[in-house]
Amino acid sequence: MSEQKTWFITGASRGFGMLIAKAVLASGDKVVATVRSKPNDLIAELGNDPSLLVVNMDVTNEEQIRGAVKYGIDQFGRIDVLVNNAGYGLLSAVEEATAEEVKQNYEVNVFGTLNVIRAVLPYMRKARKGLVINISSIGGLTGYHGWGIYGSTKFAIEGITEALAKELAPLGLYATVVAPGFFRTDFLDASSLVRTKNEIEDYSETVGAMRDFATGANKKQPGDPQKLADAFVKLGHSESPPVHLLLGNDTLESYKAKAEALDEDIKNWYDTITGTDYEDVAAMQHK
Repeated sequence: MSEQKTWFITGASRGFGMLIAKAVLASGDKVVATVRSKPNDLIAELGNDPSLLVVNMDVTNEEQIRGAVKYGIDQFGRIDVLVNNAGYGLLSAVEEATAEEVKQNYEVNVFGTLNVIRAVLPYMRKARKGLVINISSIGGLTGYHGWGIYGSTKFAIEGITEALAKELAPLGLYATVVAPGFFRTDFLDASSLVRTKNEIEDYSETVGAMRDFATGANKKQPGDPQKLADAFVKLGHSESPPVHLLLGNDTLESYKAKAEALDEDIKNWYDTITGTDYEDVAAMQHK
């Protein structure tokens, strides 16, 4: 393992966040772990470790975020790796979700991520070193019925991270977006997944079937969350982190299927795609 690092991990009370924090501590690194409530529960789970700092923080509260980040810096001297993990799922047809449900999902999953990035990056830029890891999803690469709103928040995270990686590269900093598939965590439990009360019968064959699938798949997902946590430790110590890291064979197969479908659309619509430039521009391109 390379030099000891300090990690700042959001949403560490359960699921990926807790497992990543545990793996990072086991590797010998330090962790600032944020929770919205009951910090003592996480301390009891991870142990009263001098390398662990548990802080109350809501990713939608910018003042809390700035305070938590400063507290972490004051205690450990720096933040080397930021893991934006806090978020939740919304299972709903696009039409079924209310405006408030959509706004709240974006408030946490997208705006919350941006809030934390804005608080941490000034310290990383000053140090001219650091890695921002944003967690996307298999649904951030391909749209699935029942996951359109949630998936769109993760599509946003994909795009934000791609741009951020380009902006940070000249400064010696990195950004990686991790897209996990289905891992055996509590994501499909009520604690992490919101289901809309509004259900439209016309979507029973698509979204209704997805609701049934989500119920049946809970605790039967193919991904091993411990292996995911170990992958994060490896990523955090990489000398050349990738912009994209897909985790899980299901994510990889989903991406390949989308790429093939897109290639087919391009082939079928090639003349239309390439025929939209002004004639003088097209003429120059064919010289």
